[in-house]
Parts: sequence; C-alpha cells; structure tokens
Amino acid sequence: MVGLEQTRLFSTLSAAELQIVRQNSVQREHPADFVIFREGDPGDGLYVISEGQVQISALLEGGERRVLGRLGPGDFFGEMALLDDGSRSATATTEQPSVLHFVPRESLVSLLETSPRLAVRLMREFSLRMREFNRRYVQEVLQAERLTLVGRFARSIVHDFKNPLNVIGLAAELVNMEKATPEMRKTATARIRRQVDRLGNMISELLEFTRGTPQSIVPERLEYAAYVRELLEELEPDAKDKRVTLVLRNDPPQKPVLIDRKRLHHVFTNLINNAADVMPNGGEVIFSFEQIDSEIVTTVEDTGPGIPPEILPRLFENFATFGKPNGTGLGLSICKRIVEDHKGWIRAKSEPNRGGLFCFSLPIAP
Repeated sequence: MVGLEQTRLFSTLSAAELQIVRQNSVQREHPADFVIFREGDPGDGLYVISEGQVQISALLEGGERRVLGRLGPGDFFGEMALLDDGSRSATATTEQPSVLHFVPRESLVSLLETSPRLAVRLMREFSLRMREFNRRYVQEVLQAERLTLVGRFARSIVHDFKNPLNVIGLAAELVNMEKATPEMRKTATARIRRQVDRLGNMISELLEFTRGTPQSIVPERLEYAAYVRELLEELEPDAKDKRVTLVLRNDPPQKPVLIDRKRLHHVFTNLINNAADVMPNGGEVIFSFEQIDSEIVTTVEDTGPGIPPEILPRLFENFATFGKPNGTGLGLSICKRIVEDHKGWIRAKSEPNRGGLFCFSLPIAP
C-alpha cells in the first residue's frame, strides 16, 4: 500500500502541507468493477490510488468507449475538477479491489494558493498526462484516419500551456530562494495563483470547445475603463518577461458593460501572447478604444511584421495556423466564440506599414 507521501503528486510537499492533505482526505475502499464516477458527474475532488488499479475511459463519437489509461498505486486522477470546476470528462472504474484517498476540491485549491511546489507539480503532471492521453488518442484515431486533426490539437494544448507553466516554474524557484524577501515571495505566489487561474480558464474553454456544446457567459456589470486598466496591470509583468510593453493610446470609455470577467480575460491574453510570438526581439502592444453608437470597439495593435492579407479570410477558422510551427489557430477560434457569446464581433486587419491589428466590440449595457 502506498502512502500519500509516496505519491507522485504529494511527494515534494513539506510535513505541514502533507498533514493538511491527510486531515482533509477520506480513505475509500472499492471492489473490482466499481464505477467511481462517470462523464457528466460533478467534479468534486481528486483521487489518489493507494492500492489497486483504476481504468480511465471516455465515450467517443458513435457511442464507442475507449480506454484512455490505466493507473496504479501512487497515481492520481480527477484533477480536471481542480482546474475548471466543471463536470467529469471521463469515467473512472476500478479494475481490481482498490484503496483510494479522496481529497475535496476546496481543500486542494486552498493548499494550491499557498504551496508553489504543489502547483508546479500538479501542472507538470497534468501536462505529462495530456501528452500521454493524446498519444493514446493518436494511436486510436490512426485507424479511423483522424491522426492529423488530433495531433494538431495536441500540439495546440502543449503550446498554450507552455507559457504559464514556465512562469509558474520561475516563480516557484524564486519562492524557494534563501535570499528571497517576504515581499518577493508574496509577489511570486500571486503570480503562481494568476497562472493557475489562467490554466483553469484555458482548460475550461478547450473542454467546452471540443464538446461542441453551446457556451454561456456569467455577466457582471462593470465599468469598462476600470476593468481594462486592472486587467492590463495584471498582465503587464508577464508581458515584460517577453520584452513586450503594453501601451494605452487613449483612455477606455467609462461606460458600463455586461461581461464574463474570466472569459474576456482569455481574449486579451491570447491577443497579447500572439503578438509576443511574432515579436521575438520585443516590441509594443498598443490598445485603443472608440465608442460607436451603442458599442465599444477595442483595437489591439502590435509592432510586429503585420498580417499577410491573403490569410485574413481564414484567420479565425478552427485549426487554421499561419507562421506558428506549434500553433493551430485554435486560440483565435476560441476568442471569436467568446466575443460572439458577449454579442460582439472580432476582426483582423492588414494595413501597409503596420503590425497586426485586431478589433473586437462589446455592447454597452443598458
């Protein structure tokens, strides 16, 4: 039987952190062929295998169920619940009599906020698992002649996760430095928390995108000027790491808007990251704003090489990519869906002697 301190996820925790996990975990014993949870069940926490074996499977198109992986002592599963607070995306079934430790989502989220080591380990393990699951998917869909689609989607996930994982790693190193001041540790911990939230939002969008289900927004009534300034202040440290300067050409309109804060955050982040990708030596991302009738138009412009006119018609298509060896264009497809869910529009422009230009609109709240 494997103890919590011997598992891949918790082996790097301090004694105090490990004690918190023990106090908040519940040991469960299940016979073979026991369904722990199914697709669509609430994502209420994470499971750690102490003894036995668990099978993870998913229902594919056409009603066929495929095995994604088999996990043994020391492994964990159900981590999606920590990141997107959504329903289960797969089914977990015991293949042998098993002993599991169940840790509620709320307890682990609280620990993640104070433990950089756990945050880094969780993200790395999740990334490795996504690679393994995608590898298994590739093997399956090769027989169904869908290798290209799944392979490109897998590369998109890895590419999108790379930046926040790097930030988490650097911040975790800073927290653990002997010479780090309390203020430095506080700042680094805040950056880790932001990146964990960012990964959670990305995973949520990706899962909803792949399910093909209608998406909804959870609107808040906010003043757009205050929202933009707060958001850009939050994104500025990460942009500086890429030698990118965020510039406000004019003040955002002080008008109320109904927006889903988390989902619209993804649009700004994606446009800034795309700009950084085409400016490897650094540059500026310039924001300008205009009120046109009952909507606010935000323009995001970079000082990079610009967008070739011939690719504009396909720029927002699913899996269309141009000039990015590790990208698929999925990011802009998601941005388009988010903006349209807010009853707005998004467009790209190509103008001589200018960098990339993206404009999106948001309706002014009544």
